[in-house]
Amino acid sequence: MVEFDFIIVGSGAAGLSAALHASEHGRVAVLTKRGALDSNSNWAQGGIACVTSEMDSVEQHVGDTLIAGAGLCHEEAVRTIVTEGPSRIAELVQWGVSFDQREAADGHLEFDLTKEGGHSRRRVLHAADATGKEITEKLLHTVREKKNIHVFENHFAIDLITTGKLGYVSEDRVLGLYVLNEETREVITMRSDRVILATGGCGRVYLYTTNPRVATGDGVAMAWRAGASVANMEFIQFHPTCLYHPEKRSFLITEAMRGEGARLIGADGKEFMQQYDPRGSLAPRDIVARAIDHQIKRTGGPCVYLDISHKPADFITSHFPNIHKACLEVGIDITRHPIPVVPAAHYQCGGVVTDVNGATRLRGLCAVGEVGCTGLHGANRLASNSLLECLVISHRSVEHLLRKMPIGKTHEQEHAIPPWQSGEAVNNDELVVIYHNWDEIRRLMWDYVSIVRTTKRLQRAAARLRNLKREVQEFYWNFRITSELLELRNLVETASLIVECAIRRHESRGLHYTLDYPEKDEARPASDTTLRRF
Repeated sequence: MVEFDFIIVGSGAAGLSAALHASEHGRVAVLTKRGALDSNSNWAQGGIACVTSEMDSVEQHVGDTLIAGAGLCHEEAVRTIVTEGPSRIAELVQWGVSFDQREAADGHLEFDLTKEGGHSRRRVLHAADATGKEITEKLLHTVREKKNIHVFENHFAIDLITTGKLGYVSEDRVLGLYVLNEETREVITMRSDRVILATGGCGRVYLYTTNPRVATGDGVAMAWRAGASVANMEFIQFHPTCLYHPEKRSFLITEAMRGEGARLIGADGKEFMQQYDPRGSLAPRDIVARAIDHQIKRTGGPCVYLDISHKPADFITSHFPNIHKACLEVGIDITRHPIPVVPAAHYQCGGVVTDVNGATRLRGLCAVGEVGCTGLHGANRLASNSLLECLVISHRSVEHLLRKMPIGKTHEQEHAIPPWQSGEAVNNDELVVIYHNWDEIRRLMWDYVSIVRTTKRLQRAAARLRNLKREVQEFYWNFRITSELLELRNLVETASLIVECAIRRHESRGLHYTLDYPEKDEARPASDTTLRRF
């Protein structure tokens, strides 16, 4: 057994920034199931929404967020995160993150802010069209300079260890984790009174997604099995513009492109978004995604198009160099031709229920970033608010854990933690079954629990997922664990939570749109779909 003052699961913006804050107080372990840069954060293109201009205000940013959240945002969380954002941006700059700048009228340099859907002001800081890459690389560099931060790559967190799971009747709190070392295939026990989940989202639950391979809902599933509450998982944000091409199925076309004047058009070359919303191509993501979905179904075409070719070529290549390069690789010159796009699963707005400090109902356990549900996003995330939440809540979670579980202070009596037991499990030589179940989950979620839903489709999904859970659980107990099996176990658990939340919501709100209940339930504007295991 190895012990740390903090254990952080995940190496995206939330996990790495939390590690840097925690390192000021003790020894820190950062676990990541693949490489340290394999995260949703590293794939983020657009930027960070934050009030840094005199032309903007906290009240305007709060207002835009509340409107996008369709009545389900927790205003206290929104106001706290927006207000504390500038301090966290200043911290990023101190850690070496370089945001694009431009020369102001008086000659001094200022942030080159862009505008995205749902924002009333230019407030999105960015590093060209690879903001997440810039942030995670600089944070990781700073993390590796800290002698008391230990980064464990290729270490898969299996399950949380809690007093409740061990049968103790005292207050349920976290004691650590069981972790699979994928290089040695051994399971180790990692002990800590302070655990932060920063595992990202669950985009791989769906057949088509903008997310990397690692986004399999691990943190949500782990926390749920440990007894944490989960809420609002029905609100899965589908990014409106994912490149439609067989060679780049998960390539995102940033919303910042629409913020700089790109227009959504049909195969006939005509704009269509004004038919759905007066804000046109800059409407919030839920509206744009449903409009594109409806347009594709109405016309019978495979996609719609995003056109920025009316802008100067040097403007396009300087603002969107990575998108320009990626599209050229598949024969599309975005300076001359429109980009074929379709919606794809992008971001979960629900997750493990936390307060504004990232604290869950389990003492010593915090959930930060996409895995957590602070109430910032409500029923629909405002573009580029996610990285802001990562930074603010990671800082607050470390401060919270230090207050609740001071380092060096004697807590409740120590609990004996049993080592991992494999029992009579044998090596699995039928990986084809795992891959088949993986594929079936993603296809049924795309077909039945996608942008437009019905009660009958949701019930069909729930019934099949119950059977799949039994199959996966049988595999889990009978065979030695592998990363493929662990991901499948988490995938089916997270998919089931999404469906259960969707079945419970008898209205259409934000990202959840059902043909059986096409209107909002105004009698319950602040309702949520919190699930409690115990």
